[in-house]
Amino acid sequence: MEKASILHVFTAAKNASPFDVNMAFDAGFDKVVPYTNVELSEVTGLTQDAIFSRGLSGVKREGIFIGGRDIDLAMDMLSAAKKAMFAPFACSVFADPSGAFTTAAAMIAKVEAHLKENFGESLSGKTLSVFGSTGPVGSCASIIAAQQGANVQMVAHSSVASVEPKAAAWNEKYQVSMKVVDGTTEAKKEEILAQSDIVICSAAAGVQVISKEQLALAKNLKVVADVNAVAPLGVQGVNVSDDGVKIEGTNIYGIGAIAVGQLKYNTQHQLLKQMMPTDQPFEKPKYLEFAAAFKLARELLKIHS
Repeated sequence: MEKASILHVFTAAKNASPFDVNMAFDAGFDKVVPYTNVELSEVTGLTQDAIFSRGLSGVKREGIFIGGRDIDLAMDMLSAAKKAMFAPFACSVFADPSGAFTTAAAMIAKVEAHLKENFGESLSGKTLSVFGSTGPVGSCASIIAAQQGANVQMVAHSSVASVEPKAAAWNEKYQVSMKVVDGTTEAKKEEILAQSDIVICSAAAGVQVISKEQLALAKNLKVVADVNAVAPLGVQGVNVSDDGVKIEGTNIYGIGAIAVGQLKYNTQHQLLKQMMPTDQPFEKPKYLEFAAAFKLARELLKIHS
């Protein structure tokens, strides 16, 4: 009798995300088991308990999903799980804390697609400003865009000093060169918009960050993406369902939360399916994080470098 497929969900949070649990079942896993309040030091033991208990036929039908809210902790947990395994006792691991990796990947892939479609240009060399840059989605989107050659500006909404240490740490870890800019006043935000080719808004839900009047002053701005689906939206003039729709009174193309969310859903679904067992006898385990999510999101949109 074929053994059940099991997804072990490791999260440092109090609860596992119901969203991720639903996604795992819909991707085909028979069992989804959450482990909450998990500390980094516990990942090795949990991983080895999972992989050594079912034999070679069973470990092929297992996977580990890493949730939580901290992108750095999630990456460290993925690394710890990977180091705890060795062939043939190894299974795939997928990190997606708060859905941030797949959401950020989908947002940057959408931006890239509309930049190419409407302007014939790539992300390389473009000035891309991120509002809400220290949250899980904003920080991950900043890193992905910087890896694609964009000149990323992480916008500080309260103080530059609070963002600079985070930017410096990510610059070193991912070998990019993001900078921090001051967006603490409306006038300073307008200065940032004026020098930006692309703007991403991943600020707190229900907070308007950018007005239509400010957008009208941003003559160089080409694409704006907003992942806020709670009124008031983060960018006035960008509706949740917009997918490359020109914002009224401007030459800017807007991307809303639903357009990003649909690609995010498809990306996460397909990555979870990649973790499922196949008939390949020597299939290697997969270690999936934001780079894999961005690669797949681009493939789903049929974007070619």
